[in-house]
Amino acid sequence: MSKHSLKSRRCHPNAPRERFFLDHVCVEICPTNRTFALFAGNPDDMETPRPLFTGFVERGMGTVLRRIAHRFDDLEPKAERN
Repeated sequence: MSKHSLKSRRCHPNAPRERFFLDHVCVEICPTNRTFALFAGNPDDMETPRPLFTGFVERGMGTVLRRIAHRFDDLEPKAERN
């Protein structure tokens, strides 16, 4: 069961949830049951946080995310790179 729904948040407020922000998108990961959720904005700022999408972490997703990260690196303005 997902730990990202409003009902689950109320029943399990202390469930481990890791958050990563990419501009106005929040990716929330629950390592306990290997699920993730995508939110538009910060869930803490929402009266009733509802994810846009939830799913299970599956094999190969890390590779795809690394490809996306490398592409973002290519597209970043050169003046801002460290």
